Amino acid sequence: METSKRKRLTLGLYLNYFVHGIGLIILAQNMLELGKLWGQPLAVVSYVISGVGIGRLAAYLLLGSLADRYGRKSFIYIGIGSYFIFFIGMLLVKDFVAAYLLAILAGIANSALDSGTYPVFLEMGTNNGASNILIKAFMSAGEFILPLVVSFLEVNKLWFGWSFVLAVIILVLNAIILFPVKFPEKNLNQEVQQQLFAHLPAWRRKGLAVLLSLYGYSSMALMIVYTQWISLYAEKQLHFSNLQAHLLLSLYSIGSIIGVIIVFLLLRKHLAETVLLISLNCLSLISLLVVNFTNNSLLVSIASLVFGMSAAGGIMQTGLNLFLKLFSKHKGLITGIFFTFGSLASFSIPLITGWLSKNNIRAVLEFDLLIALIGLLLSVGVRIVLGSEMNLEQARKKITLIDYWVVRLLEYRFKQVKLVGRIKVLKQQVVLDEKREEAVLSKISAQSSNERLTPYLQDVYRHIMKNSRTYEAENLKKDDLIN
Repeated sequence: METSKRKRLTLGLYLNYFVHGIGLIILAQNMLELGKLWGQPLAVVSYVISGVGIGRLAAYLLLGSLADRYGRKSFIYIGIGSYFIFFIGMLLVKDFVAAYLLAILAGIANSALDSGTYPVFLEMGTNNGASNILIKAFMSAGEFILPLVVSFLEVNKLWFGWSFVLAVIILVLNAIILFPVKFPEKNLNQEVQQQLFAHLPAWRRKGLAVLLSLYGYSSMALMIVYTQWISLYAEKQLHFSNLQAHLLLSLYSIGSIIGVIIVFLLLRKHLAETVLLISLNCLSLISLLVVNFTNNSLLVSIASLVFGMSAAGGIMQTGLNLFLKLFSKHKGLITGIFFTFGSLASFSIPLITGWLSKNNIRAVLEFDLLIALIGLLLSVGVRIVLGSEMNLEQARKKITLIDYWVVRLLEYRFKQVKLVGRIKVLKQQVVLDEKREEAVLSKISAQSSNERLTPYLQDVYRHIMKNSRTYEAENLKKDDLIN
């Protein structure tokens, strides 16, 4: 692709995810106004939000396979069109059922954008990690901007629907930007897969599949509860002002952008995924403890920032990356399984939190604390079941250490070879001792614990003994010259 067209396409794809970031939280940020519009309590509005999860759950695997068959651009436009209807429709509908159907459509829009966008970045030939990081960053930017817009509208007593109209305007402009751009051809070549964890027994692999699938649920649930309820929790339970309450979600979004960059850099440094999973889930738990057990505005604000860095900074994608490494021959299936569990969280968590909020909003944040603890236990479980994680840089470091000791031992062996040569001269024996070398090779065969490795080990020793004879002969010549 030409550079100008590539930039235009990249901008359009990222703007879609800016709007997607708005779409993820716009219902939660306008719960009170939407409840008045539909004549329903907060719990019912929370139930409507669960429709997004149903849409994703129903569409993710289907749209992914169809996008492979029919092309990416059409499905990106399906995502844009579906979000357009969602944002406009939410301002026009007056009943719960219609709103629920629109929420399902928003979930379908999410699935359509994912199905079209991620493959396009691969087919453009751009850096996969950087592209994925920026997608998350644009989503976080949308999540950061919207609470400020909602707060501005409330403070100035303006119509709440302007936040929906803003998203519609961006979608229309973006559709115009993308319309003339020709998308890259679908990449039909099969990628050669490498099983990095082929050494693991079947029971470990099955256990890891279960743990990581559940982690797909818990990591999504952790973010959903916080983004939907933190503003109301801060206002009703911590008695923060409206601006302070909405600022907490903006700090969460800033933290997620910072976290994305940190996670990206750490993975570039080849830090093991399991270390990241445990460390960041631990940070999430600690920051939620602060939010639950203090009402100091500064501490809660810092905790919200740290929670965004740890829980929404790409740690869910890190779990998926590890999952894909474990089953690298079935990436499409594994991605579908992982995000299906995430979609289950999108559907079920609003139902659970809506029920909990009937008694006390504090119970909702305490529930998020429980989810954080489960996520930490799952990540620890992954580390235990996985055992010693295979990592290219770590494996090379081990080989380097082994090579160091092999060199030291070979130096000592050649020192002994030199001594053997002198003894042979004194006893007037030839350098080549075929019986001795055959005995060495037989001993290697007996000592080897891996029959497949035995011929390779014997070949290595044939070269060592050959070089030993050469070294032995050269030293004898030098000794003769000196004498």
